[in-house]
Amino acid sequence: MLLLAMTELPQEIIRIKRDGGALSQAQIEQFVTGVVSGEFRDYQSSALLMAIVLKGMTPEETAWLTEAMMRSGRVVELPEISRPKVDKHSTGGVGDKVSLILAPLAAAVGLCVPMMSGRGLGHTGGTLDKLEAIPGFSVYLDDAAYRQQLSAIHQAMIGQSADMVPADRKLYALRDVTSTVESVPLICASILSKKLAEGIDALVLDVKCGQGAFMKTEVEARELAESLVRISSTMGKPTTALITRMDAPLGATVGNALEVEEAIDCLKGQGPADLMAVTIALVAEMLCLGGLCENTAEATQRIQAALDDGSALAGFRELVTAQGGDASVVDDYSLMPQAAHTHDILFAADSAAYVQSIDALKVGEAARLLGAGRSHAEAEIDLAVGLRFLKKPGDAVAPGEALCRIYYNQPASLAAAQERMAHAFSYSPQPIQIPDPVIDRIATQ
Repeated sequence: MLLLAMTELPQEIIRIKRDGGALSQAQIEQFVTGVVSGEFRDYQSSALLMAIVLKGMTPEETAWLTEAMMRSGRVVELPEISRPKVDKHSTGGVGDKVSLILAPLAAAVGLCVPMMSGRGLGHTGGTLDKLEAIPGFSVYLDDAAYRQQLSAIHQAMIGQSADMVPADRKLYALRDVTSTVESVPLICASILSKKLAEGIDALVLDVKCGQGAFMKTEVEARELAESLVRISSTMGKPTTALITRMDAPLGATVGNALEVEEAIDCLKGQGPADLMAVTIALVAEMLCLGGLCENTAEATQRIQAALDDGSALAGFRELVTAQGGDASVVDDYSLMPQAAHTHDILFAADSAAYVQSIDALKVGEAARLLGAGRSHAEAEIDLAVGLRFLKKPGDAVAPGEALCRIYYNQPASLAAAQERMAHAFSYSPQPIQIPDPVIDRIATQ
């Protein structure tokens, strides 16, 4: 943990960045230490964050900030684990339940996956919220339990503990309320400081791009992916980023319990093509970075075998049981929270067509209005509600057919969600070609 005495006034460090200057490693370490100790007041930290948003940071500054934040609390080392320790991080999207499938699948093919996840905010879902739809599942493990579980079943999915990366917790809270989230250096430092504190050997990143992502354009997504890969590699962790599409929801469900159901279906070999393509591509990269496969073709064969022989599904049962959950949900989805009501949205046109697109942002907003997501960090969520898509882009649809099913508990929330969903679908009179969900690959040079 960084422990430094204040050697410069906070306002001097703020002034340097305000005027477009580059901060030294010592100045950045002083800032991070001051954030945790309180010597940098919230208004001073907010001022420096805004200066960084407006003036940017050099790659060296970003790497120093990442390392200082990582070392602001406990950094896990896992020398007792002999398997390659590889994790995955997604920049967030709508219907993105990949982690629920990926962790047991990666463990089944020979990796160790120490995964620290987060909660949803706004229109994007959070892995921890989804896991808590499983009765009894605990997302918090102490250090001894975390290590024991990784040794025993080679996977753990936990929330950030109070003593890990406390600087990020404080800075993210400030960024969220001061319009300073959209900064590539700050995003890189936030993501990587947490991931590199887990004790991993390598990292695979899923950088979402499109309407339902924070990065709306491919140019923005590429800039973030390249920066993440560069900074992580500089800190000694081989890293690969896949840029993936987030214009339409990923898979067929949005909502916490519904997404757990779908993840289990995927592990049973019944997953939607887009969701499985992204998941398999990410696990293949993990296997290659971990040195267990020479190329993604070999890795894909190994992954498919683990799906076919049931070992990935067995790994999910092990994960749930290890973290106090009821593994019977694998066979009985009704054990998870269930919505009281459903409502189908029908295709109202007079002639048949093809679904051209589904706006992921509008879907995410509809899910939040139903109660599946948060408007602020402390908001309670309804684990049962959400949406199931009965038609996906490329599917033919006839007049009167159901496009999607809304699961709801509060009648007032249905009207609000319907209003968003009325504008979420677009159609084509002709068949359309669905592009590959993986746009590009950015790797350590």
